[in-house]
Amino acid sequence: MQVFWFLPTHGDSRYLGTTEGARPVDLAYLQQVAGAADQLGYEGVLIPTGRSCEDPWVIAASLIGATRRLKFLVAVRPGLHQPSLAARMAATFDRLSGGRVLVNLVTGGDQAELEGDGVFLDHASRYEQSAEFIRIWREIIARSHEGQAFDYEGKHLSVKGAKLLYPPTQKPYPPVWFGGSSAAAHELAAEQVDTYLTWGEPPAEVAKKIADVRERAARKGRSVKFGIRLHVIVRETDDAAWKAAEELISRVDDATVIRAQAAFARMDSEGQRRMAALHAGGAKRTRAELEISPNLWAGVGLVRGGAGTALVGDAKTVAARIEEYAALGLDNFILSGYPHLEESYRFAELVFPLLPRKRRPSLPGGSLTGPFGEVVANLDAPSRLVSQS
Repeated sequence: MQVFWFLPTHGDSRYLGTTEGARPVDLAYLQQVAGAADQLGYEGVLIPTGRSCEDPWVIAASLIGATRRLKFLVAVRPGLHQPSLAARMAATFDRLSGGRVLVNLVTGGDQAELEGDGVFLDHASRYEQSAEFIRIWREIIARSHEGQAFDYEGKHLSVKGAKLLYPPTQKPYPPVWFGGSSAAAHELAAEQVDTYLTWGEPPAEVAKKIADVRERAARKGRSVKFGIRLHVIVRETDDAAWKAAEELISRVDDATVIRAQAAFARMDSEGQRRMAALHAGGAKRTRAELEISPNLWAGVGLVRGGAGTALVGDAKTVAARIEEYAALGLDNFILSGYPHLEESYRFAELVFPLLPRKRRPSLPGGSLTGPFGEVVANLDAPSRLVSQS
């Protein structure tokens, strides 16, 4: 099991749907969040993409020197990037970071945003383009280790003599991650990606998606890993966790929900449609209505696009829910919480010890810590500093 955190490059807050308690994005804060994830033992961080976010590649590059082992899941966008350029970007980042880049293929589902970026393809054509894009990207990088060039002529993209002179550290190429809920997305995942991501739907629905992608991949002689994107609200008691969930959306008014849901409804994303259905397009508001599966709460999706569900509960309960998802075949968990700095600590301290299958990367050089937490002066054993890796 690998657990990732999230970098809030669109801003951070204590309350959704309002500027109250909001934190602006700046390098110092992103360094704090990434540094915490690095030190606490998260495998990596997901950096979001889109016009509401800072550019993910610039952000990731700015954090290489501020982290030691943290991996960066960074987006490539067909139609915005060309595959040859994206291959050079990924290879350069991989070498400079010591093999710490993961590539997130993002097709996009917001037509207005896509057109603003110069992409005018419909849903089906975007997936055709994405399949060609990642096929070219993979071949250019894989062949770079042997110094070979690559030709490809497709419906949307073509290259002739494409060549990468400086290969990445990872072979044959940095792992490709991808998420999508449509049949076209599942087919693309089965054919080309290494890890398929789903947003946090109830376990039974997640199981159906995993089974479909796995069956499609098997028909092509491939295997795929799986991951899930969730928010988390964990506290020392269930009551405290549900109170925190209610506080998170306590500043949201009806007008904000209506505007947000109208914007989401214009998207042609199947994943966004499935997220909206969980809270009935904003009609569900009470805890009883928004708890769509035991401890799975759809309140985040009232005003936030994309991943809109959170696991809510005490540490044992949240750990048990995570293990339930893991039993379905999920290896990777990309988590977040508001505000992201404090919640990265809270989740790691409360839940990590309860996840026996979680991979625990070692930090170079170890660290000095008191064996019983805070060092107390003038006491013998508790005050002795020990080196731990």
